[in-house]
Amino acid sequence: MVENVRSDKILPVTYPHRKSRAEEMVGHYFRSWEKRRLAVDAAESAASQPSELPPCIAFSRKIGVGAFEIADMTARKLGYKVADKELIEQISNQANITEEAIAYFDERFPGYTNRIFKYLFGEKAFIDSDYSRHLISAVFAIADLESTVFIGRGGHLILPRNRVLAVYCIRSDDYRAKRIADIMQISVDEAGKRLSIMDKERAAFFKKVFGKKAGAPQEFDMMMNLDHFTNPGDGADIVALAFNKKFKIQSPA
Repeated sequence: MVENVRSDKILPVTYPHRKSRAEEMVGHYFRSWEKRRLAVDAAESAASQPSELPPCIAFSRKIGVGAFEIADMTARKLGYKVADKELIEQISNQANITEEAIAYFDERFPGYTNRIFKYLFGEKAFIDSDYSRHLISAVFAIADLESTVFIGRGGHLILPRNRVLAVYCIRSDDYRAKRIADIMQISVDEAGKRLSIMDKERAAFFKKVFGKKAGAPQEFDMMMNLDHFTNPGDGADIVALAFNKKFKIQSPA
């Protein structure tokens, strides 16, 4: 299992060391996915039904709410790895692999890819954006390896709804501005202005890539207002418990 990278005190839009770490991990994921694909093909050739994707967790949030810490702690509690924006982007940039992944999942789960595309983009028969296709296939390829904690990039919209615990973390704009001001050593007013720009960019991303508004409540299993959680570990405990309950996973004694 790939070890998680600690994210303490790191703003998601400013963690360059995670990007370099993601670049190192891409080769590992490609090799692991190829081994997994061969193993699944062999197992399913002797079975009447295809195996399901492992259950995953997908966190969604606005910048600065502190969801990254909770996601990282949740992953460590469950013994899973974290797939964040940097890793997903690195994999989705490998067009030859992601196109292969789409074809693989089309064969393994007939009709699912078309259903998820129609859900995201209406009755269009295809996705206009190559980026959207590659992003979707990258998330699928990661999720197929083992249970994973996803952070951002719309993982909750991509994965089968019955195989993901979708968590949306929120927090007041005042708290977000104060937190970012402290991390980036800028004024609260300047942090608020940057937040406004990033929120607009996030909304534009979801509209362009998924054809949907970001953060629609009905898309999630649970929403957490982190204004009322002073200890991120408490939030991680709640998410881990909800995950175990949803997927009937017995917690270790």
